[in-house]
Amino acid sequence: MSEQNLLLIDGFNLLSRGYFATSYGKSDEQLAKNDQGEYINAVRVFFQKLFQLKRNYNITHISVAWDGKREDTARNQKYSFYKAQRTGLPEPLIDQYRLIEKILARLGVHQLAVPGFEADDIIGTFSTNWCTQNIGKAFIYSNDHDLFQLLNASTSQILSKKKQEIVYSLDSFQEEYNISPTQWVDVKALLGDPSDNIPGCAGVGEKSALPLIRQYGDLKQLFKNIDVLDASYNRYKKKLVAGEETTWISRELSEIVTDIDSVIDINFDNLIPQWDDELILEEMGTQGIRVKLK
Repeated sequence: MSEQNLLLIDGFNLLSRGYFATSYGKSDEQLAKNDQGEYINAVRVFFQKLFQLKRNYNITHISVAWDGKREDTARNQKYSFYKAQRTGLPEPLIDQYRLIEKILARLGVHQLAVPGFEADDIIGTFSTNWCTQNIGKAFIYSNDHDLFQLLNASTSQILSKKKQEIVYSLDSFQEEYNISPTQWVDVKALLGDPSDNIPGCAGVGEKSALPLIRQYGDLKQLFKNIDVLDASYNRYKKKLVAGEETTWISRELSEIVTDIDSVIDINFDNLIPQWDDELILEEMGTQGIRVKLK
C-alpha cells in the first residue's frame, strides 16, 4: 500500500493568524479583495498554506477542523468563565471564514465542526483513530501548544515560528521537555492559559510547573506527596495547596477529547481531497489567488 499521510488543520488558528498578519495597521478598506468585492487577505494565506503543506508532507488525506459555537461547548456549559473574556471577531475575518468554507466545499476538502466540541477535540479524535488503525503518519497544523498532548510515534505537529516551520515529533518534544506528551496536560493545568481564561495554579509558573511534573509524574502524585514535597519546591507548597481545586479544573479544561463518536464513525476515505489541478487553478483564479501546486 502506498504511503498515506493525514493533515489535520486547526481552521480558526490558521485563519486568524493569516488575517491578523496581513491586516496589521490597515483599515478594512485597505484589505485585499477579489473581483467580487470579497475580502481575501486571510483566504489567500489559508489556501497557499494548505497547498504548500500538501506538497511538503506528501499528504493524502485532509480535514479542516472548526470550533463549534463557544457557548455550546461542554467546557463552557460547565465553566462559564472559560474563554469568557474573548471579544467578537472582526467582520472581515468572519466573512472570510464563510468564504473559506464555501471554497473548501467546492474543492472537495473535508471540513468539520461538531456541536459541543472544539477543533482540538476533532483533531484529537481523528489523529488518535488514525494512529490506532496504523494507517500512516498524521500531521497537525496549529500553533496551539495544547495539542502537544496528542504527539506520538506517528503523530507530529507543525508550528510556524519566525517565518519558518518547526515539526515537533515525539522525539523532538521529549528531547526539549523531557516528559511524555501525555504529561503535557498536567503541565498546562499548573500553568493555566490567560488566552482561554484557564486559571491554573496561582504562583506556579514556567520555571516550576515543568520540573514538578518531571519529578512527580502527574498531578495525582504531586498532590499525594504535597506534605513531603521535595525541599527545593518549599516556596510553592502553600501555593499548590491553595490552588489544587483550580488546578484540577484547569486540567479538565485543557485535556483534549479523543473519542467523539460522530468523528470516529467517519470513514477516512471521506478525507481524500476531490480536487484536481484544473479545479484548483480555476477556483483560485476566480478568487484572485496565485498558488503553487508542484
